[in-house]
Amino acid sequence: MSQHYYSQQPEARHDRRSIDTELRGKRLRFTSDAGVFSKGDIDHGSRVLIEAMEIPEDAKVLDVGCGYGPIGISAAQLASKGHVTMIDINSRAVELARENAQHNGIRNVTVMESDVLSAVEGQAFDVILTNPPIRAGKAVVHAIFEQAYDHLNEGGCLWVVIQKKQGAPSAVAKLESMFAVVEEVGKDKGYRILKAQK
Repeated sequence: MSQHYYSQQPEARHDRRSIDTELRGKRLRFTSDAGVFSKGDIDHGSRVLIEAMEIPEDAKVLDVGCGYGPIGISAAQLASKGHVTMIDINSRAVELARENAQHNGIRNVTVMESDVLSAVEGQAFDVILTNPPIRAGKAVVHAIFEQAYDHLNEGGCLWVVIQKKQGAPSAVAKLESMFAVVEEVGKDKGYRILKAQK
C-alpha cells in the first residue's frame, strides 16, 4: 500500500508550495507540501465546512485532522477571544499548520501531533471540527466521532464534512446513535455538513 496523508511520517519528497486564498472573507496564505492532504489547494469539503461552521468568539475549539491548517486557522479567527487546538497524525502537516498560523498572525492556537484524539486526553471543548480522513477507513472515522463525543462539553457541537458517496449515510447513522441532535446544515457538490449536538 502506498503511503498517503494519514501516515505519521510521510516519506514523499518535499514539494512546498504557497496557496493564496480567501476564507470567510479573510485573505490568507498557506504553505503546503507533498505528503499532506490536498496539497495543491484547499479542498472543496474544507471550504464548505469553513463557510458553514458557527463558532462563538470565546469558544474552546478542536480541529481533528487539521492538515496544514485552513479549518483551524479560520476557526481561530472566529474564536477571537477563545482558543483552537489543532491536531493531526501527520508530523509534516503539524509543522506546516504551526508555520501557517504564525505566518497569518494567528496566536490563539496550539498545534499537536496526535493519533485521533490521544493528545487532548482530559480536555473538553465547545466545538469540534473535522474533515475526517475517509481513506483511513470507517473504523478511524467512527473512532473520531466517539472520541469527539467524549471530549465535548454538554451542549457542545461536532461539525463534520463528508461526501455522500464516501460514507455520509453511515456517518449520519453513527452520529445519530450517539448524539442528542444531528442535522444536515449544508450541502454543496456532494459534500454534506453535519452538526451533531451533545
